[in-house]
Amino acid sequence: MDTPAQPPQHLSKPTAPSISMPRFAPLDIRLDPSSTVPVFSQICAAVSADIDAGILPAGTRLPPTRALATDLNIAVNTAAKAYRALEIQGYIEGRGRRGTFVRDQSGAASEREVQRFVTTMHALGVSVDDTLDMVRRAWP
Repeated sequence: MDTPAQPPQHLSKPTAPSISMPRFAPLDIRLDPSSTVPVFSQICAAVSADIDAGILPAGTRLPPTRALATDLNIAVNTAAKAYRALEIQGYIEGRGRRGTFVRDQSGAASEREVQRFVTTMHALGVSVDDTLDMVRRAWP
């Protein structure tokens, strides 16, 4: 009785290396299509509420905008706009190719508001000195 011949080692099929994809937290977002609130604002409200409630703790990796858009059946630009708004509000931070993560929320709400204000003023091109002058004039 002959045993089946084994193919030479160099002709056997190579096995693909196991590559584990970075995991991210699934988001439980329910959009209301009949609402007058824009979709990106609904996303911001849902994500910020989950962060404030501790459901999404600091360091949690969020889905990429394309994955979020696919899951919610929305445009990628809408998901990106929501992430930008959440970043300005201090809830999340983009880390380039590594992804988008929940920021540490242990600081006071005032710290988050200061960061949002500074980010906005910087984006508007207002200098530090001009910003401080505006704050002084506005302070009661």
